[in-house]
Amino acid sequence: MLKAVTKDEVYRDERAAIGDFTFDRSVALVFDDMVARSVPFYHEIQRMLVELTRDFAVPGSTVYDLGCATGTTLVNLHRALEPSVRFVGVDNAAEMLDEARGKLAEHGVDRPVELECRDLNEGVTVTDASVALMVLTLQFIRPLRRDRLVEQVFQGLRPDGAFILVEKVLGEESIFNRFFIEHYYDLKRRNGYSEMEISQKREALENVLIPYKLLENRELLLRTGFRYVDVFFKWYNFCGIIAVK
Repeated sequence: MLKAVTKDEVYRDERAAIGDFTFDRSVALVFDDMVARSVPFYHEIQRMLVELTRDFAVPGSTVYDLGCATGTTLVNLHRALEPSVRFVGVDNAAEMLDEARGKLAEHGVDRPVELECRDLNEGVTVTDASVALMVLTLQFIRPLRRDRLVEQVFQGLRPDGAFILVEKVLGEESIFNRFFIEHYYDLKRRNGYSEMEISQKREALENVLIPYKLLENRELLLRTGFRYVDVFFKWYNFCGIIAVK
């Protein structure tokens, strides 16, 4: 029997002071519910990630999930990719990797998998990759470190390799940004989050999650050297981008 998903109630109770959001044990235990209720079309995005990775993954190469969290994407990819493709998952939270190890074992992932605890702000080593994914991860990297990190991913990709991003983004103009954010909070309300939960998490993320505009992300990828960049998903202030070396 698969492990039941624990409901996200991290910000249910009022706090006297809101600290910066961290991927600690309390978040790791409820992360799967958190993303399913907080990210629009999350399960559809996961399906699209699998399809696009399958398009570019090369037998005998490595697929990287940078910011792999609890391993959901790796589990989904395992079902779709042939066994000679190796996996590397990187995350800066040991608690998230503990959950990932359990999930990979629970789902019978028996291919070569390396899970590495590393702060991507300090850089990453990517080797012989046909695909690298960053799913809701680059937005947490300090802006001054993003160019260097994307360059390291680019250098570690094989020719014709794909870099697949999912990001929370700013609207290109403030009028759109305001509407997009309000509609996003409407989604969270529909998914059962209270006004207090929405407010307290927003405050916790304020200095931690720093989104770019969609065009800023596109320009970052192009100036790094990617030949092709396109959007494969867009919902208000969330987007999926694919770039090919």
